[in-house]
Amino acid sequence: MRRSFNKLRGDEMSRLSVEEYSRKQKHPVTVLLHNIRSMYNVGSVFRTADAAGIDRLIITGYTATPPRKEIDKTALGAQESVDWEYYTHPEEILGVLKDSGVTICGLEITENSRPYTDIKKDDFPLCLILGNEVDGIDDDVLQFCDHVFEIPQYGTKHSLNVSVAAGVALYEMVKTFTNQ
Repeated sequence: MRRSFNKLRGDEMSRLSVEEYSRKQKHPVTVLLHNIRSMYNVGSVFRTADAAGIDRLIITGYTATPPRKEIDKTALGAQESVDWEYYTHPEEILGVLKDSGVTICGLEITENSRPYTDIKKDDFPLCLILGNEVDGIDDDVLQFCDHVFEIPQYGTKHSLNVSVAAGVALYEMVKTFTNQ
């Protein structure tokens, strides 16, 4: 028997307004973007954070902040719905987060990194640090991490685009938190 699939139009998807989304309970995950070069990657992470119901974004270093047309192009409005803040130096906020009981996690390949699927419910609330597209997370920022997770690589490049890696990791975190 052949199944029928009809695509839904935008007005049929029960989308929340920005105001409704702002009142919605979010997953206890903060994403910290440090020294991200591409504004398109920044916009993409905003969009993924909105889709996954992530609590907020923290932007640090030379990572661009909204409003910028390049961010807007890939964020598709998520820069208006996702709470975000900017700090020049990530150390300014990482210490505050750690002192308030937030688990600091990096997404990076290191000597003692663990598979991204090793996240545990006890690790929440957490902050996921994403670093530069070429150099990754700075060594001084890695020192704040309680855990470093990595996404297995099976090809020759040993890396994913930072916004793609964010999506993989964030949805695993949401899955773990919600026990789905």
